[in-house]
Amino acid sequence: MSNNHEIFNENCTQCARLSSFLSQIRQKYPEYYSKPVPSFGSDRPDLLIVGLAPGLHGANATGRPFTGDYAGILLYEMLHKHGFSNKPASSNTNDNLKLKKCRITNAVRCLPPENKPIGDEIKNCNRYLREELNNIEARAIILCLGVIAHKATVKALLLKQSDYQFKHGNIFKLSDGRTIIDSYHCSKYNTHTKRLTKKMFNDIFKNIKKINK
Repeated sequence: MSNNHEIFNENCTQCARLSSFLSQIRQKYPEYYSKPVPSFGSDRPDLLIVGLAPGLHGANATGRPFTGDYAGILLYEMLHKHGFSNKPASSNTNDNLKLKKCRITNAVRCLPPENKPIGDEIKNCNRYLREELNNIEARAIILCLGVIAHKATVKALLLKQSDYQFKHGNIFKLSDGRTIIDSYHCSKYNTHTKRLTKKMFNDIFKNIKKINK
Protein backbone atom coordinates (compact mmCIF):
# COMPACT_ATOMS: atom_id res chain seq x y z
CA MET A 1 0.00 0.00 0.00
CA SER A 2 1.20 3.49 -0.78
CA ASN A 3 0.94 6.25 1.80
CA ASN A 4 0.21 9.22 -0.39
CA HIS A 5 -2.76 10.63 -2.26
CA GLU A 6 -0.86 12.38 -5.03
CA ILE A 7 -2.87 10.73 -7.79
CA PHE A 8 -5.76 13.11 -7.03
CA ASN A 9 -5.77 16.14 -9.31
CA GLU A 10 -7.85 19.11 -8.20
CA ASN A 11 -7.55 20.51 -11.72
CA CYS A 12 -8.95 17.37 -13.36
CA THR A 13 -11.17 18.12 -16.39
CA GLN A 14 -11.64 14.58 -17.72
CA CYS A 15 -15.45 14.70 -17.50
CA ALA A 16 -16.56 17.33 -20.01
CA ARG A 17 -20.07 17.70 -18.61
CA LEU A 18 -18.82 18.24 -15.06
CA SER A 19 -16.02 20.55 -16.14
CA SER A 20 -18.47 22.70 -18.11
CA PHE A 21 -20.95 22.75 -15.22
CA LEU A 22 -18.27 23.83 -12.75
CA SER A 23 -17.27 26.62 -15.12
CA GLN A 24 -20.86 27.89 -15.04
CA ILE A 25 -20.97 27.62 -11.25
CA ARG A 26 -17.73 29.60 -10.89
CA GLN A 27 -19.31 32.44 -12.86
CA LYS A 28 -22.47 32.36 -10.77
CA TYR A 29 -20.70 31.90 -7.42
CA PRO A 30 -17.16 33.27 -7.85
CA GLU A 31 -16.47 32.91 -4.13
CA TYR A 32 -17.09 29.13 -4.20
CA TYR A 33 -14.33 26.52 -4.39
CA SER A 34 -15.91 24.94 -7.51
CA LYS A 35 -13.18 22.42 -8.33
CA PRO A 36 -12.75 18.68 -7.76
CA VAL A 37 -12.94 18.34 -3.98
CA PRO A 38 -10.08 16.57 -2.17
CA SER A 39 -10.62 14.07 0.61
CA PHE A 40 -10.37 15.18 4.21
CA GLY A 41 -9.01 13.52 7.33
CA SER A 42 -6.34 11.10 8.49
CA ASP A 43 -3.80 9.76 6.03
CA ARG A 44 -4.10 6.16 7.32
CA PRO A 45 -7.66 5.94 8.59
CA ASP A 46 -9.40 3.11 10.41
CA LEU A 47 -12.63 4.45 8.95
CA LEU A 48 -13.08 5.68 5.38
CA ILE A 49 -16.44 7.30 4.64
CA VAL A 50 -17.49 7.34 0.99
CA GLY A 51 -20.21 9.79 -0.02
CA LEU A 52 -21.80 10.53 -3.38
CA ALA A 53 -20.50 13.89 -4.65
CA PRO A 54 -20.03 17.49 -3.47
CA GLY A 55 -23.18 19.49 -2.83
CA LEU A 56 -23.65 22.83 -4.58
CA HIS A 57 -23.68 24.96 -1.42
CA GLY A 58 -21.71 22.46 0.68
CA ALA A 59 -18.41 20.87 -0.34
CA ASN A 60 -18.46 22.59 -3.73
CA ALA A 61 -18.56 25.91 -1.89
CA THR A 62 -16.13 25.11 0.94
CA GLY A 63 -13.75 22.63 -0.70
CA ARG A 64 -14.17 20.02 2.05
CA PRO A 65 -16.50 16.97 1.98
CA PHE A 66 -19.82 17.46 3.79
CA THR A 67 -18.70 20.84 5.18
CA GLY A 68 -21.35 23.55 5.01
CA ASP A 69 -23.83 20.97 3.70
CA TYR A 70 -27.07 19.84 5.34
CA ALA A 71 -25.92 16.23 4.99
CA GLY A 72 -22.89 17.08 7.09
CA ILE A 73 -24.97 18.06 10.11
CA LEU A 74 -25.86 14.50 11.05
CA LEU A 75 -22.59 13.01 9.81
CA TYR A 76 -20.30 15.27 11.85
CA GLU A 77 -22.56 14.95 14.89
CA MET A 78 -22.14 11.17 14.75
CA LEU A 79 -18.41 11.34 14.09
CA HIS A 80 -17.97 13.46 17.21
CA LYS A 81 -20.30 11.34 19.32
CA HIS A 82 -18.38 8.18 18.48
CA GLY A 83 -14.90 9.65 18.86
CA PHE A 84 -13.89 10.21 15.25
CA SER A 85 -13.70 14.02 15.39
CA ASN A 86 -12.89 16.80 17.83
CA LYS A 87 -16.02 18.86 17.10
CA PRO A 88 -19.70 18.05 16.39
CA ALA A 89 -20.14 20.45 13.48
CA SER A 90 -18.28 21.60 10.38
CA SER A 91 -19.09 24.95 8.80
CA ASN A 92 -15.95 25.94 6.87
CA THR A 93 -12.35 24.89 6.31
CA ASN A 94 -11.11 27.29 9.01
CA ASP A 95 -13.22 25.84 11.83
CA ASN A 96 -10.33 23.77 13.28
CA LEU A 97 -12.27 20.53 12.95
CA LYS A 98 -10.01 17.48 12.93
CA LEU A 99 -10.87 13.87 12.21
CA LYS A 100 -9.39 11.04 14.28
CA LYS A 101 -8.36 7.91 12.37
CA CYS A 102 -11.11 8.80 9.92
CA ARG A 103 -11.19 10.13 6.38
CA ILE A 104 -14.04 11.35 4.17
CA THR A 105 -14.15 11.16 0.40
CA ASN A 106 -16.70 10.96 -2.42
CA ALA A 107 -17.37 8.56 -5.28
CA VAL A 108 -17.39 11.59 -7.60
CA ARG A 109 -15.19 14.57 -6.75
CA CYS A 110 -16.97 17.24 -8.83
CA LEU A 111 -20.38 18.79 -8.35
CA PRO A 112 -22.78 17.08 -10.81
CA PRO A 113 -25.90 18.78 -12.24
CA GLU A 114 -28.91 18.01 -10.02
CA ASN A 115 -26.53 16.02 -7.80
CA LYS A 116 -26.75 13.13 -10.28
CA PRO A 117 -23.48 11.91 -11.79
CA ILE A 118 -23.71 9.69 -14.85
CA GLY A 119 -22.02 6.34 -15.33
CA ASP A 120 -18.91 7.53 -17.16
CA GLU A 121 -18.29 10.21 -14.54
CA ILE A 122 -18.43 7.66 -11.73
CA LYS A 123 -16.13 5.41 -13.75
CA ASN A 124 -13.62 8.18 -14.49
CA CYS A 125 -13.40 9.13 -10.82
CA ASN A 126 -13.04 5.56 -9.61
CA ARG A 127 -9.24 5.66 -9.80
CA TYR A 128 -9.22 8.35 -7.12
CA LEU A 129 -11.39 6.20 -4.87
CA ARG A 130 -9.15 3.20 -5.52
CA GLU A 131 -6.16 5.22 -4.35
CA GLU A 132 -8.03 6.16 -1.17
CA LEU A 133 -8.79 2.50 -0.52
CA ASN A 134 -5.13 1.65 -1.03
CA ASN A 135 -4.23 4.00 1.83
CA ILE A 136 -6.49 2.78 4.61
CA GLU A 137 -5.41 0.52 7.46
CA ALA A 138 -5.34 -3.23 6.84
CA ARG A 139 -8.44 -3.86 8.98
CA ALA A 140 -10.21 -0.60 8.21
CA ILE A 141 -13.94 -0.07 7.84
CA ILE A 142 -15.41 1.49 4.71
CA LEU A 143 -18.74 3.23 5.29
CA CYS A 144 -20.65 3.65 2.04
CA LEU A 145 -23.33 6.33 2.12
CA GLY A 146 -25.87 5.30 -0.51
CA VAL A 147 -25.96 2.90 -3.42
CA ILE A 148 -23.69 4.89 -5.77
CA ALA A 149 -20.96 5.11 -3.14
CA HIS A 150 -21.40 1.40 -2.44
CA LYS A 151 -21.15 0.36 -6.10
CA ALA A 152 -18.18 2.66 -6.69
CA THR A 153 -16.41 1.12 -3.69
CA VAL A 154 -17.09 -2.44 -4.86
CA LYS A 155 -15.75 -1.50 -8.29
CA ALA A 156 -12.65 0.17 -6.88
CA LEU A 157 -11.92 -2.94 -4.80
CA LEU A 158 -12.22 -5.07 -7.96
CA LEU A 159 -15.04 -7.10 -6.42
CA LYS A 160 -18.07 -8.62 -8.14
CA GLN A 161 -21.13 -6.36 -7.86
CA SER A 162 -23.60 -9.26 -7.65
CA ASP A 163 -21.82 -10.58 -4.55
CA TYR A 164 -22.17 -7.27 -2.71
CA GLN A 165 -25.70 -5.89 -2.91
CA PHE A 166 -26.46 -2.57 -1.23
CA LYS A 167 -28.87 -2.56 1.71
CA HIS A 168 -28.93 -0.24 4.68
CA GLY A 169 -27.12 -1.94 7.55
CA ASN A 170 -25.38 -4.55 5.43
CA ILE A 171 -21.94 -5.58 6.68
CA PHE A 172 -19.47 -7.29 4.36
CA LYS A 173 -16.29 -8.76 5.84
CA LEU A 174 -13.72 -8.85 3.06
CA SER A 175 -11.06 -11.53 2.68
CA ASP A 176 -8.28 -8.95 3.13
CA GLY A 177 -9.50 -8.00 6.62
CA ARG A 178 -11.36 -4.84 5.70
CA THR A 179 -15.10 -4.36 6.17
CA ILE A 180 -17.76 -2.58 4.11
CA ILE A 181 -20.78 -1.16 5.95
CA ASP A 182 -23.74 0.27 4.05
CA SER A 183 -25.97 3.12 5.11
CA TYR A 184 -28.54 5.29 3.45
CA HIS A 185 -27.00 8.66 2.62
CA CYS A 186 -27.49 11.28 5.34
CA SER A 187 -29.00 13.69 2.81
CA LYS A 188 -31.64 16.27 3.64
CA TYR A 189 -34.22 14.27 1.69
CA ASN A 190 -33.47 11.00 3.49
CA THR A 191 -33.44 12.52 6.96
CA HIS A 192 -36.57 14.64 6.40
CA THR A 193 -38.54 11.69 5.05
CA LYS A 194 -37.25 9.51 7.92
CA ARG A 195 -35.77 7.02 5.48
CA LEU A 196 -32.69 7.56 7.62
CA THR A 197 -33.34 8.50 11.24
CA LYS A 198 -30.79 9.64 13.79
CA LYS A 199 -31.23 6.32 15.62
CA MET A 200 -30.61 4.35 12.41
CA PHE A 201 -27.43 6.29 11.70
CA ASN A 202 -26.30 6.01 15.31
CA ASP A 203 -26.76 2.23 15.10
CA ILE A 204 -24.49 2.19 12.04
CA PHE A 205 -21.77 3.89 14.06
CA LYS A 206 -22.33 1.55 17.00
CA ASN A 207 -21.60 -1.34 14.64
CA ILE A 208 -18.52 0.46 13.36
CA LYS A 209 -17.20 0.83 16.91
CA LYS A 210 -17.88 -2.85 17.67
CA ILE A 211 -15.94 -3.97 14.62
CA ASN A 212 -13.23 -1.39 15.27
CA LYS A 213 -12.39 -2.75 18.75
